[in-house]
Amino acid sequence: MRAQWTTASHIELAKESIDFMARFAQELGINVWLRRGGYLFLAGDEHTLRLLENGARLHRAHGLATRIIGAGEASELVPELDTGKFVGGSWNPDDGVVFPWPFLWGYADGARKRGARVETFTRVTGLDVEAGAVRAVRTDRGTVRADRVVIASGAWSPSVAAMAGVALPNVPYRHEIVSSEPLKPFLGPLVTMMGTGLYFSQSMRGEIVGGMGDPAEPPGLNQTSSLRFLARYARALTDLVPRLGQVKLLRQWAGCYDVTPDHSPILGETPGVRGLLQMSGFVGHGFMMAPAVARRMAGWMGGARDELFERFNVSRFAEGRFEKETLIIG
Repeated sequence: MRAQWTTASHIELAKESIDFMARFAQELGINVWLRRGGYLFLAGDEHTLRLLENGARLHRAHGLATRIIGAGEASELVPELDTGKFVGGSWNPDDGVVFPWPFLWGYADGARKRGARVETFTRVTGLDVEAGAVRAVRTDRGTVRADRVVIASGAWSPSVAAMAGVALPNVPYRHEIVSSEPLKPFLGPLVTMMGTGLYFSQSMRGEIVGGMGDPAEPPGLNQTSSLRFLARYARALTDLVPRLGQVKLLRQWAGCYDVTPDHSPILGETPGVRGLLQMSGFVGHGFMMAPAVARRMAGWMGGARDELFERFNVSRFAEGRFEKETLIIG
């Protein structure tokens, strides 16, 4: 979870979510193991460093502690880095990581205590639309009547929306991850190399967990693992941290980014289908912004005014309005 973004809206949403993560245990009674080791973005050339400097100025205007550091200071944070591979970086010590499973359990348990029903192992098979409005959700365990339905299915959101005759511009892309054998803790921040998409951090148990994007990856709901990724990741990681060349890799998996044309989410009402609400298109950062977006959507559904759901409405693409976010990892 990080607040280092290139648009004001993403920064504020991330800040709000991170603040909630810090008090998660107090509010929902479960520890999500928040570790604020920071995010370190590395620039391989001066042009990229200038872009990070522009971002840092915006971050500071929104109250973040982001600052630009040289290769020497970056190597003080992570001594194993090969400083010949980058010229500097952007560093926010307040960014960090949480453990996702207790985060999910805490939300589910909190929802149940407030009267919600959480149905697991339930597949949506259809959406009923009558007279231009959503009426029900059909599942393999029965039909749920509803006059408001929120589609928050990540990379599967376009498939769900299609059940109501709605075409979303989101496109799924596979992103692969790998985990190493446990090592003695040495890595405080999550490190990412601008341009290559490489990122990696160290878990509480000591594994190096990381990944990187592939510009040749075709779109599709593909969650298989590939040798191509493993080879590209290993080369990029050992190029930046040569000492990791002898580390054993233990397991590999994949998930799907939910990519919109401007790398920003789709929120709010669906034109042409009353009551069908959108909450998707977060690329690879839906988890870290979910607390803020969900809280705001709950208020908005209750009648509160919030320009977020107008600005990020799916209609912006047809109208030529783009909310371009550029600081995407992976």
